[in-house]
Amino acid sequence: MDLTIAIFLLVYVAMGFGHLPGFKVDRTGAAVVGAMLLIALGLITPAEAWAAIDYRTIGFLFGLMVISAAFVVAGFYDKVAQVIGGLKVSYPLLLAILIAVSAGLSALLTNDVVVVAMTPVLISIALARRLNPIPFLLAFCFAANVGSSATIIGGPQNMIAAEALHLSFIGFMKVAFVPSMLGLLIVWAVIVLFYRGKWTLPAASESGVASPVITFNRNATIKATVITIAVVAGLVLTDWPHMLVAMAGAAVLLVSRRIASTDMLGKVDGDLLLLLIGLFIVNAALAATGLPQELLTSLQAIGLDLHDPFSMLVVMSVLSNVVGNNPAVMLVSPFLTDVARPEALGAAIALGTGFSSNMLIFGSLAGIIVVEQGRTHGVTISFSEFSRAGVPTSILCLILAGLWILWL
Repeated sequence: MDLTIAIFLLVYVAMGFGHLPGFKVDRTGAAVVGAMLLIALGLITPAEAWAAIDYRTIGFLFGLMVISAAFVVAGFYDKVAQVIGGLKVSYPLLLAILIAVSAGLSALLTNDVVVVAMTPVLISIALARRLNPIPFLLAFCFAANVGSSATIIGGPQNMIAAEALHLSFIGFMKVAFVPSMLGLLIVWAVIVLFYRGKWTLPAASESGVASPVITFNRNATIKATVITIAVVAGLVLTDWPHMLVAMAGAAVLLVSRRIASTDMLGKVDGDLLLLLIGLFIVNAALAATGLPQELLTSLQAIGLDLHDPFSMLVVMSVLSNVVGNNPAVMLVSPFLTDVARPEALGAAIALGTGFSSNMLIFGSLAGIIVVEQGRTHGVTISFSEFSRAGVPTSILCLILAGLWILWL
């Protein structure tokens, strides 16, 4: 038991720091190493490890990643970024359009993939127009996190919670869509307030590094759009398992005369899938020790009941900024059984993780991606710069989420 707990703690230390201190082992590596050690040391049997992996969540996420990858290789994200960047409108209106597009795409095509695909192009366009890229990148990142909270396909954490709580697509949207849309207004207002008069670059500033643009493929985009609509319709109108609907759509998209399947599969975030698989096993090994049940009893003693939506909102808001969104949901997933109000609890998880993610750079993968890709292209977003806008955005959004959860 002690060794299981030690391995579990080391894995989640890596989740919090982004790597295992003293070693070149990132989050995914730590989860995989921890799972393999638990199996090799006999702390969990191979059969138990396989049973611990929620294949429904993994299959669902993989299918959606392939669908989103189809838009990447078709040049759709690059085209969208170019269209937005070419609009001759006021800066606040341009920001509002970018926020709406970021949120909409993230809600339907998984936020991390959207951020990876569009960030370099947005940087190039902003620099070419002599715009200050920082407010636009922060708004894009914040909107991706907030907007992704609206649907079960907006992010892996939503999928994990929805599968554990057996939530339908419409059932999830009923409790998460409205606060997510209101949260976007907060994102816009905070960025406009903090960056008024700072929309453009000084004449003497460096231009940064341009990013290559993928040529837009109209036919491939139309095909991907039709399949996406069909998948969403399947999720909304049928009782088919979410995993099967997503994987059917992915299978159709992988069969193409013009785009190689290897190009699309190369855009799938295999590291994230391995991370989740490793955490499923690590968490199952810890659950077998009985410690989570003791922890739940202790939390209830201080007034935090993980079956209570408001308590869950508080817990997820804190955990997301300690270990990250996906690991945070993985930590509480063993407690998502026999829930009296599954929709409200699902909303608390989605809003708690999505709304708090903008507080710190490492609060979400989207934040890390934007900052790291910005640095690669000559745009520096410091920890303080990110948090200066991120902290008030998160606090105001969480207040909104708290009021919404209490109303539910």
